[in-house]
Amino acid sequence: MQPASHTPFLSALAIFLCISSLFGAASVFAQDEDAVRGMPAERTDAQQIRAQMTRAESLLGKTPDRAAVLYFLAVSHATLGDILPAIDQLQKCVALKEGFDPSKDPAFAAINTSKDFRKIVDDVHKDFLPVNDWRVAFTSTEKDLFPQGLEYDPANDSFYLSSLYHPKVLRISPEGKIEGFVSGQRYKLLPVMAIHLDPADGTIWSTSFDEDAQRSEILHFDRWGGLLARYPSSEHFAHEFHDLAVLHDGNVLLTDTLAAKLYRFDPRTQTFAILQLSRPFFSPKGIALTEDDSAVYVADQLGVLRIDLKNDTCAEVDPGAHSTLAGIDGLYWHKDTLIGVQTGIGNPRIAAFHVSADGLHVVRTAVLATSLVSPTTGALRGEDFYFVVNSQADNLNGSHILDVTALQPARIGVVRLQ
Repeated sequence: MQPASHTPFLSALAIFLCISSLFGAASVFAQDEDAVRGMPAERTDAQQIRAQMTRAESLLGKTPDRAAVLYFLAVSHATLGDILPAIDQLQKCVALKEGFDPSKDPAFAAINTSKDFRKIVDDVHKDFLPVNDWRVAFTSTEKDLFPQGLEYDPANDSFYLSSLYHPKVLRISPEGKIEGFVSGQRYKLLPVMAIHLDPADGTIWSTSFDEDAQRSEILHFDRWGGLLARYPSSEHFAHEFHDLAVLHDGNVLLTDTLAAKLYRFDPRTQTFAILQLSRPFFSPKGIALTEDDSAVYVADQLGVLRIDLKNDTCAEVDPGAHSTLAGIDGLYWHKDTLIGVQTGIGNPRIAAFHVSADGLHVVRTAVLATSLVSPTTGALRGEDFYFVVNSQADNLNGSHILDVTALQPARIGVVRLQ
């Protein structure tokens, strides 16, 4: 793998840090000298954040989703403590009525009681009503799983679920029993992220990521949970192998959130190749292959790119009027439709995006579920979409649980596709 040619972008987690700690208990609109004097020094990563903002601003008018860029800028301003520009960008974003809802975004925690912010949220909720047509399918007995990846295996009618805090993979039986499948202790695994089946033989591929060390591995397991191979990142800069897709020829496509890259990995030669894109990546995460492996869709904070794997061309998918493809974590392809777990638009939701014949335009958007806690990824089982309801990722800082009293059993929800 060759080093990235530019400074790696911040991960979505770094960008969306809760900034309440930056301001303490003081109101951001306080006018007294004590509040101003209490403001902390500038963030150590401020220069990097501003560099990303400059890149994002350069895309205004060049990408089909203007609101996505505005929301990214608003979050970045808030992270830096630039409150008035953050409010201004939010107002412009919400006016486009695409579905961005900052009400649950921790980046705005320090201003979420202000009059201007509440007005923005009220305007959003007038245009976008809650959708709660989903139910809980499975519930774990463990409260500290911090689940991330989910996959369905039609061969045994079971699901596989990965854990961050206890690096391992669990199996959910057809009867709903959640049991051990891959032992993290046996193989000394890093926190396990994505899980996907190999279409050729039904073996299991995963990504793993240690936030504290900022290193990643690709993992390959047999159908019984035995480790076949592991492929670590080798460079001396940060990697986060986030999601992956397995081609029928055995190659693996994967997103790298920290390096802001899309790779093609060849297990036979153990080499990585960087795929060329039509614009810079901003914290890429979800990835979805078409059934015939002709194209792959990749999601980042600003939208979804489509890469034609036959001619190596890349173009951005147009979300259409009053819709957005921004901030998708888990991304899936089902009958000419993209299913997205959108976590980076403020208030998380599950949505189905029906695309045109050329695969480059969304012709209809159906919101399947809203008001979710902290969803991450999902899995398709026929016409049902199963998804992680509460990853509790906001309660985990690397290998440290922030508040053990707030832990809850992990839940897997299910919603019928429309």
